Amino acid sequence: MSYFVTGGTGFIGKYILANLSKREGEIFVLVREGSEDKLKAHCEKLHLDFERFTLISGDLTQPMLGVSDADKDRLLNQVKEFIHSAAVYDITANAQANGDINVEGTRQALALAEFIKADCFNHLSSIAVAGFYPGVFNEQMFEQGEGLDINPYLRTKHDSEALVRKQEALPYRIFRPSMVVGHSKTGEIDKIDGPYYLFKTLQKLRNVLPSWIPALGIKGGEFNMVPVDYVADSIDHILTVPDTQGQCYHLVDNPGVKMIEALDVFSRAAHGSRLSAGISPGVLDFIPAPVRMAILNLPTVRHLIDQTLSSLNIPREALKLLELKTKYDDSNTQRALAGTGISVPPLKDYAGVLWDYWERNMDPNRMGSRTLEENIEGKIAMVTGASSGIGRSLAIRLAQAGAKVILVARGMELLKEVEAEILAEGGEAYSYNCDLNDLDACDALVDQVLAEHQGIDILVNNAGRSIRRSLKLTYDRFHDFERTMQLNYFAPVRLTMRALPSMVERGGAHVVNISTIAVLGGYAPRFSAYVASKSALDAWSQSAGAEYREHNVNFTNVHMPLVRTPMIEASPMYNFAPTLSPDEAVAMIEEALLEQPAEVNTGIGSAMRAISVLAPKVYELLMSTTFKMFPDTAAAQGLPEEEVKPTPEQVALAALMSGNYL
Repeated sequence: MSYFVTGGTGFIGKYILANLSKREGEIFVLVREGSEDKLKAHCEKLHLDFERFTLISGDLTQPMLGVSDADKDRLLNQVKEFIHSAAVYDITANAQANGDINVEGTRQALALAEFIKADCFNHLSSIAVAGFYPGVFNEQMFEQGEGLDINPYLRTKHDSEALVRKQEALPYRIFRPSMVVGHSKTGEIDKIDGPYYLFKTLQKLRNVLPSWIPALGIKGGEFNMVPVDYVADSIDHILTVPDTQGQCYHLVDNPGVKMIEALDVFSRAAHGSRLSAGISPGVLDFIPAPVRMAILNLPTVRHLIDQTLSSLNIPREALKLLELKTKYDDSNTQRALAGTGISVPPLKDYAGVLWDYWERNMDPNRMGSRTLEENIEGKIAMVTGASSGIGRSLAIRLAQAGAKVILVARGMELLKEVEAEILAEGGEAYSYNCDLNDLDACDALVDQVLAEHQGIDILVNNAGRSIRRSLKLTYDRFHDFERTMQLNYFAPVRLTMRALPSMVERGGAHVVNISTIAVLGGYAPRFSAYVASKSALDAWSQSAGAEYREHNVNFTNVHMPLVRTPMIEASPMYNFAPTLSPDEAVAMIEEALLEQPAEVNTGIGSAMRAISVLAPKVYELLMSTTFKMFPDTAAAQGLPEEEVKPTPEQVALAALMSGNYL
């Protein structure tokens, strides 16, 4: 027995080849010119013998797949099973691409199979042929598909299957997989599709909400998916079963799961929140259709939807598929697989494997195209407070990534040291001395930088002042509030406001504010001046972000936990508290620069926010307890340093609540 396979270098096709390689008979594989290395790579990864396959050069878009006359003669009367798995499996592909490959490719595959007198034509179709059929779609149904013109993929999968059904020259089998996800044992997938479009949303939800707090998901409709190994194993077996020609086989999970149920399983696999309730995508259906469409087609509304989907890596086309009502009967398939042990494992048993593979290999923020170097190389980045701590480490990292770094601080001597280090490593940096407490100096600084460097692409407002002193020791120190507000709020606002016209003119920029974890809880004892100033900057940035999004100027607040910098040296108690290193803090800022979100938080920061909202009295009690356990510093009390010693309870709570103080 010999086989001819199209799409052998594709995701499903390579697993079909892996199964066929265990059988006797020659295996012919259609490959485009230049695709041999891809097949070799698949063989190496799956531990297959590359010599087991006979390569046939061709092209799906050419007559009879572009197979040469010599190869046609070689294939004549030699192929028992012609397996056509090559297709576009992409709802975002345009009509031309879908038509050329799915429809015309199938037409030419049929022509070749007929010419070489193959015994049977096996066509990989899709449950997409059912479209939006509102009920149970069985394996004998075809013409009943509904709503196929909503997306080119649906229409072309239906039309390509129609070609197979209408021809009379060849016996055939039709296989209709549902959404194909990664391998149930390895999690391997080769592209983002189906449920993977929603993984980034689940990841963002996990990163901002503690796992013990239930969350809302998307209710949606049916969400049928199967792992690729089930698809390949089922096809491989059915090819050997007598009397299976002329039939269709649904390769589906039966019964399937609701969308909210699938999202809940994936969220728990990601160690995220339980999705206990869902919002229907049709929540606006009560509005008359003409009015609803008029609203959704408003430029502002369309821009808002596009921006939101883009930030979540969800294509607009995917929204149309969230409310599928179709269920799929797979009686033929189950009869053919009876007694084999081939079945779809429960989603909960392999969801963790899928998630792990996606997060390690397919998450856009971890893929090569999302490196800091590729995002900021050649850009002009201004960092305030660049002479030490977070600012110094960040400036060096930005220079290493190829940015032209503008170093700003009061101490020119220390700045020059940072500049020299950057230059010694081959980077580009320029030092500017500026006292940010002087608002006129802030204006002059921006004007000088714009004149000498023609713009600012990234502005990191990192310079800041922290004061840890209880209010009872501040009755006669109103200047504490003035000074803190001056440096932490007015200075970054002044710098940003001065730079904004140029940023808009250049077509966009990114403003990153180094804030504090304490802002997420709303307050922190002994840090009233500091937290108030950072909260003001947070609020201002959020307002600015809303106003300047249309100009492609993004604002991000990075809520830092405690970081080991000179700013915390005045509080000896922090010697006992776990802290981030400046380099670890820079990693948080890298996330901000890559994703440009509204905010970047840590897990404990998100937990603080959740507790403060859900149980404000509990949070207030917690903060009050820490206030009592951690007195003012010796300097704040006017006492010799040795008279203030941390107690064991203080050390323990400091470890438990690390990062809550800044």
